[in-house]
Formats: sequence, C-alpha cells, structure tokens
Amino acid sequence: MRWLHLPERSEALAVLRAVDVDPYGIEAMLPKMSMANILLEGVECKTANIIKQEMLSVGGDAAVSRACVACSMPKTDVVIIGSIKQIGKFAEKLSCQPFGLGSLAEELNSLLANVAKRELIVKTARRELKLGTRPLIMGIINVTPDSFSDGGVHFETGAAVERALRMVEEGADIIDVGGESSRPGAEPVSVEEELRRVIPVIDALGKKTKIPLSIDTTKARVAKEAVASGAEIINDISALRFDVAMGEVAAQERAAIILMHMRGTPRNMQLGDLGYGSVCGEIVDFLRERLAKAKEYGLDEAAIMIDPGIGFGKTSEDNLRIIRHLEEFRVLGRPIVLGTSRKSFIGKVTGGEPDERIEGTAASVAVAVMNGVSILRVHDVGPMKKVILMTEAICKA
Repeated sequence: MRWLHLPERSEALAVLRAVDVDPYGIEAMLPKMSMANILLEGVECKTANIIKQEMLSVGGDAAVSRACVACSMPKTDVVIIGSIKQIGKFAEKLSCQPFGLGSLAEELNSLLANVAKRELIVKTARRELKLGTRPLIMGIINVTPDSFSDGGVHFETGAAVERALRMVEEGADIIDVGGESSRPGAEPVSVEEELRRVIPVIDALGKKTKIPLSIDTTKARVAKEAVASGAEIINDISALRFDVAMGEVAAQERAAIILMHMRGTPRNMQLGDLGYGSVCGEIVDFLRERLAKAKEYGLDEAAIMIDPGIGFGKTSEDNLRIIRHLEEFRVLGRPIVLGTSRKSFIGKVTGGEPDERIEGTAASVAVAVMNGVSILRVHDVGPMKKVILMTEAICKA
C-alpha cells in the first residue's frame, strides 16, 4: 500500500496510464484527483450558509465561522474544500443563485481556468515567448553606481555590454537593463541621467544579441526610447503608478510589461509599518487591480507579466512566505516573475554580503521553480541555470 503524492496533473495522469485506465475514464477521473482549497474573505453569513450547503451537496465542504449558522456575526471568511470537479459542479449550481452568487460562480470558473494553465504566451512587438515548459532566466544588468549588489561594477557602457553578453553565453533568455537603483532608501535620478546610462547599453546589445531585452524603469520617456533602441519588455516596479504615461507608451509600442507589487517608493518602502493581514492575498488583490488598469490603457493581457515584489515593502518573513506560497499567484493567469537574487532577506538567514549569498539564492530559485515561477531575475546566470535544470529534472522525474 502506498500514499501517492500527486501535486501536478501530469503526475496523476501518469499514474492512471500506468494502471491502464480507459482514456474516457482518465478524463472523468483526473478532475477528481485534483484537490483545491479556495479562500473567500468577508462573505455575508446568509451567503456563506448557502455556499456550505451547496458544497456539501456536491460531495465537498466549506469551512465557515462557528457563529455563521445563527448569523450572529455580519460576515465570515469561507474556505471552499473539494476536488476540481466538485468545485466546478458547485459553480454551476451557483450560477442561478441570488445574493451575488452568480458573479462568484464566474470568478470561480475564471480561477479554475487560470490555475489549470500550464503554458502561457507573452507577446512583444517582435516575438512570442512560450512560458511553462521551463522557467526563463532574466539576467540583471545595473548601469548604476549605487545598486545594492553590483552598483558601479557595470556603470560604464562597455563593462555593462560585456557582462550582458557573458550572461547570454551562460544561458540567459532575457537581459534586463536598469539605470536607476531601487534598493531601499535609493534616491531617484533624472530622466536625462537614466537615458544616458541605459540607451547606449540597449543599443549596443540590440546589435550583438537576438534575445529579448528589457528596460527596468518607472519613467515613460525612458521606456519609449529604450523600446526604440531595441528593448521589447518594460519592467515597471511601480506597476504603472509612478508615471501616468507609462501605460499608454507600453500599449502604443506593443511592449510586454512586468507589473510589480510595491508599497511606497524605493526611498521609503522599508520604513514604517510593514504589516500585512495576508501578504499573498493583498498582493494578489493589488496585482489583479493593476492588471485591470493595464487593460484599460489598451494592453493585451498576453503582454502582461506579474511580479510579487520580493524585498519591496516586505519583511524577511514576508519574502520567505511569498516564495513558499508562490503558486497562489497562478490565480491571476499570467506568468510569474521573481527576483530573489542576493537580496537582504537571504543574508538574514545565511549571513554574508550580497556577493556571498549565492547558495541562499540557489535555494530560493529551486523552491520558486517547484512552485511555478515563469521567469527568474538573477545576477549569477551560470550557476542558477544549473540549479534550474536540476530542479526541473527532479520535478519531472
């Protein structure tokens, strides 16, 4: 007798095929083998009671507050518990119910569809990136004197281009060029200075490599000129909030964009109260709103990626929790970008200066790969490429 650990649909499929189950039986059984726990927050008690009864009727369940039955409290959180098939049936039954349950059914169907996605496409003006078969590596080039890890190392154009080309040789799939530090406490630089730093690097790389180039900026003018010079991805840590023209530029230029979560600005993001009621839940809500905003600007959903923002307005414990629960961000249906490389939360665990955190970075990369990351931003491309390959081999065994 064995306990089967089948976190992925592909693993359940392999087991059923090994048993030689009829193909029609496989299609019927797979949804029953995938379990889900879905949290609904702030549900009115009368609605929560209907949810519980309907989930019980399809063979699942719903956890609610003990005071919910008597409606002695106005609202409760609800945990929906069941197989994917049961939750699908539950959503069908809700579609005709009152009290806003019809819209809940639509949200559940959207969530189930997003979580089921295994391959995603990112469209730029020049190509389509297929994500899902393996995580892509985004090599970080900071053309700055003051970045936390490599400030000043690649400040000159020649050094930055040389380092980027070496990253390509080591296996980078994308190169991300930034001209303004986003370390905690960093001061902003002018548009002119940022352009002076990044445009020569992007222009030179565009002539020497065929892989996609990304511009790490919050300024619309910098993004526009970078795209004109060869960049096709805009990595905006403000998620279109710092420059109102950024969304229009991204849409007009048909650039792909990364929307990142951050509270405050780099200058003040680690100051004051860093507490969250639910760190992953609040980030998901923020990114969902920013996704909607990006679409209002005319951006195609296929051009959008999301980043939970490791180290941006979060405690070390928050950062660890985000990596551990990275799969929760799959509900948004877009590729997940993650940057843990050499960051201070790693130093809190392992000690050492930024260039001494490679082992801790490797561990965070391995866990992120296991939890569904699409793109990893790293300084050390060669070593992290090997970590990704080994982790993927284990996951696919």
